[in-house]
Amino acid sequence: MSSTSSQVATPAPPRQSPTPAQGPRRKLYTMMNPKKSTGITVLTGIFALYCLVPMVWLVINATKTQGDFVSSFGLGFGREFALWDNVVQVFTFQEGIFTRWLLNTVLYVTVGAVVSTFLAALGGYALAKHDFVGRRSFLLVVLGSISVPGIALAIPQFLLFAQLGITNTPWAVLIPSFINPFGLYLMWVFADQAVPNALIEAARIDGAGEFRIFLQIAMPMLAPATVTVLLFSFVSIWNNYFLPLIMLKDPAWYPLTIGINQWNKLGSTAGNGELIQNLVITGSLLMIIPLIIAFLSLQRYWQSGLSLGAVKD
Repeated sequence: MSSTSSQVATPAPPRQSPTPAQGPRRKLYTMMNPKKSTGITVLTGIFALYCLVPMVWLVINATKTQGDFVSSFGLGFGREFALWDNVVQVFTFQEGIFTRWLLNTVLYVTVGAVVSTFLAALGGYALAKHDFVGRRSFLLVVLGSISVPGIALAIPQFLLFAQLGITNTPWAVLIPSFINPFGLYLMWVFADQAVPNALIEAARIDGAGEFRIFLQIAMPMLAPATVTVLLFSFVSIWNNYFLPLIMLKDPAWYPLTIGINQWNKLGSTAGNGELIQNLVITGSLLMIIPLIIAFLSLQRYWQSGLSLGAVKD
């Protein structure tokens, strides 16, 4: 009887658990599990307080009569709640000139923001999806234009418009607002990431023209970015002060920024001994309400527009 040697399989050694010397695994922080910091929370609270205190002061003082405004504490309410009376006086003072300033501002903002946003979208799409001679050089020009503050160009623009004879007209305010280098750069970045090249080539094969491709294919894809640029242009033109100040001399064409400042320059009196600080405060409050409404109503669009193109696949 022959004996055979059998092979016995040796069991695999058990997996060793991490030794204490290795230490615990480092915790990973993500957007869903952020790292909490007391310092950041405190700084955020201070910044929020810095932004909210002037707003609270403005709202409180807009509810006061002129007598309460000069005699009461700034962050305390007066003896009378006169918000509605102040609003009525704002729209009736100086034969209702505030309404004319408001309509002028709406005109400047609507035309300027819409045209500048459309031109920025058109130029950004062309720079992102078309290859032409001088494309790199144009990029340097755009970046250089962003670095130049608008106030530095106000005097040369005034001299140029004076030669053309269009100062003291709405065109002197509208034409400079049509050019938005920062909006053009944003749309360039957004279009490069949001509009697929394959979709553009398919539209060309189907016989669509370049402008039709832009309007019917690219523009819907650029909606978040368009709203972002539109909102930035809206705020910039609404708050524009220096350019209208040097371009306009006729009070009938003033925007709200210049008009309210003219009320403030009246000193503490309106010429007949009537104090008007309460009208200046109430007019300032009415001026910022459209900006708050615009930000709240378009918040979800411009937030997604800011994040679009920030992360590349």
